[in-house]
Amino acid sequence: MSETVAVRGFVVTEPRHLVTEGGLPITSFRLVTTRRRYNRQASAWEDGGSNWYTVSAFRRLALSAAECIAKGDPVLVSGRLCLREWVGEKQGMTVEIEAESIGHDLTWGRSQFTRAVAPGAAEDVATPPDGIPAASP
Repeated sequence: MSETVAVRGFVVTEPRHLVTEGGLPITSFRLVTTRRRYNRQASAWEDGGSNWYTVSAFRRLALSAAECIAKGDPVLVSGRLCLREWVGEKQGMTVEIEAESIGHDLTWGRSQFTRAVAPGAAEDVATPPDGIPAASP
């Protein structure tokens, strides 16, 4: 199964960054989402069930995630949902998100964007996607 999802949650492990023998950067971490609802009778917020995901980022996103994301950060993740069955002493299923984008959830704080410079490009020249003007210095 592979579907695009957007998930809001908290990073619960230190991101793990590695580069494969073929030179592919990969960063992964665990993410938890917890449903909350307001109980009017108790006049208090209550936690519902939690969902746990393994988030994997590749290439440029992996490099940025390794530098910017830390355990405890509130984040928004968008990507392809992958359900993977596994068999060991027991049988189970892992829910993984192959991230297409990751960002801090600004509901909880502030973040400042710094454009990444492509490898081999001049430090002062950042190339934004077509149609988006470059920020002036």
